[in-house]
Amino acid sequence: MEYEEFEKAVDMFGILTRVSRKDLKKKYLKLSKIYHPDMETGSEEKFLELKKNYDLLCAYMDSYYFSFDKDEFKHQFPSFTNYKNWNK
Repeated sequence: MEYEEFEKAVDMFGILTRVSRKDLKKKYLKLSKIYHPDMETGSEEKFLELKKNYDLLCAYMDSYYFSFDKDEFKHQFPSFTNYKNWNK
């Protein structure tokens, strides 16, 4: 994967900063309805590009390394201010 391909995929999905796998799938399904060749606004070329970009972003998300430190946890879950006691 090259950065230019990655950047193009991010732009196609309109991702600004962070997105969950669930949200990416929602965007994919919404765009696939627009670009599907059977739709009036559809195009086989655009639909195949969408699928390729979706697969690329999923592969990127699958290979992402997570940091399991306190700062990352607070960034992912800002509502848990006292993370040591959140499961009590």
